[in-house]
Amino acid sequence: MTLSSSGPRARLSRRAFLVGGSTLFLGGCVTAQTPAPALLPSVPAPPPPLPAAVPLMYRAAEGEPFEVAAVDPTKIPERYWRREVPFVTSEAPGTVIVDTQAKHLYHVRPGGTAMRYGIGVGREGFSWEGRAIIAYKRRWPRWTPPDSMVARQPELRPYSIANGGMDPGPRNPLGARALYIHQNGTDTLYRLHGTFQPWSIGKAVSSGCIRLLNQDVIHLFDEVRDGSPIVVHQAGLPDAVTV
Repeated sequence: MTLSSSGPRARLSRRAFLVGGSTLFLGGCVTAQTPAPALLPSVPAPPPPLPAAVPLMYRAAEGEPFEVAAVDPTKIPERYWRREVPFVTSEAPGTVIVDTQAKHLYHVRPGGTAMRYGIGVGREGFSWEGRAIIAYKRRWPRWTPPDSMVARQPELRPYSIANGGMDPGPRNPLGARALYIHQNGTDTLYRLHGTFQPWSIGKAVSSGCIRLLNQDVIHLFDEVRDGSPIVVHQAGLPDAVTV
């Protein structure tokens, strides 16, 4: 018996062909989907670094007529922070020694030590060296730039000696304290003084004499007596052993 091509089997075969063919057709046209990557757990951002702790000696000064802000210790290399150091010298205790080359000032103490301060040195700071005395000291001094400085910087004329100088305050270049240096009874025009520009410590700056952080010049002011000897070296210390 011959099965008709139009019988049930033929219809089944044609249906299977159509289903299978459609599957192939779709498989050739549809782009395979890439599985989505697994989501990584979110990592929290690191916390901001803590601000550097301000050493107690460099906190804001209290009891002053003008603000003396805390010093940012990250702005000044630690070698210029105030500290007591071994210091062997032939100079007597009480002597102030300035090393403009190393940007350090020493106040000699008994027992082979000294209190060391970081300094900034201006043009006038490099103009004199030798031995003298600290004739007197002033709290929140007036600033009277020498005539030679006024000649270089005419904008300073309102603060000249003839015009009475600049009032004390946060704009005054002498800062919170000044120590005045005399030699053979004559003012050398050399000063040890404070500064409101802490970034200048350890550097050679455009003008001025020897500047210290205001907190340091306040400390030095309280330690040094009128009439104390001072020695300024421009080429390094000749006989001191320091750390």
